[in-house]
Amino acid sequence: MKKKTSFSTKGQRADIGDLTIYRILANRYTDAVGPFVFLDHIIPKAHSSSSANSGTGAHPHRGIATLSYIIEGEDEHFDSAGNYAKVYSGGIQWMKAGNGIIHDETLNVDSQTKSNRTHAFQFWINLPSKNKAEKPAYLAIQSNEVPNKTLPNNSGWIKIIVGNYQDLKSVIPNYSEQFLYHIQLEAGKNFTIAIEEKVEVAAFLPTKNAILNGIEFQAGEFVEFDRIAGEITFENNLPEATDIILFGGEPYTEPIVAEGPFVMNSESEIADAYRDFYAGKYGKIDNKIGRV
Repeated sequence: MKKKTSFSTKGQRADIGDLTIYRILANRYTDAVGPFVFLDHIIPKAHSSSSANSGTGAHPHRGIATLSYIIEGEDEHFDSAGNYAKVYSGGIQWMKAGNGIIHDETLNVDSQTKSNRTHAFQFWINLPSKNKAEKPAYLAIQSNEVPNKTLPNNSGWIKIIVGNYQDLKSVIPNYSEQFLYHIQLEAGKNFTIAIEEKVEVAAFLPTKNAILNGIEFQAGEFVEFDRIAGEITFENNLPEATDIILFGGEPYTEPIVAEGPFVMNSESEIADAYRDFYAGKYGKIDNKIGRV
């Protein structure tokens, strides 16, 4: 049985510095897909110099995990727990904000490949209430550490950013049932994946069109499906490979209250998050780390 489309939409511009960004989630139709409550697409861009050097500046989070997936570029991370790392094209920065942290990320061109292009995604993953009170945690995952496999009939490949797929498992912790896959489908090929009952799932087409269960969608479209168990078949009728970001998980059943950089379960917890931040309880970033 094929899953049906619930809706499709495109994002709204939310540029930062030299980066062109489309906010895909939340949108006018939904605030979440499984535990995922936020998605920004930093669209592919060639920069006129060897440096893009764009970031959000130091800012706090509580109650979520942030995940930056870098298709092209170099992402530099600092946080107030003392973590520092750079990941390069194909890599992932994952940070559990837990009970409060300050971080700063800068997306630049890739100093290893010398490419002048950037392309990335940032997700926020809502934590269950019990995990919102935990200490922060952090992982920097390089491209060669991301589980991946070739699709049947040499149709392309799948990377497991979060969750499991067949015998593959991401190193990123799961606090609820969740998955995030990057699928690349070769020209003229197709791929089918089965989704279980009640699982929330959405697909995003970052750069090119694709056919999802017989319907052609455009580059930049976010497509959410129903919650009935079934299959999604991806088809590529283009003369070149196309990419699909597929993500979702079990429904988040606790209350969701989001304000600014905080996602909690009540208005009082949001107030606590701001109070603790202004009281200095999230610590400070040492920007000398990594710059010796």
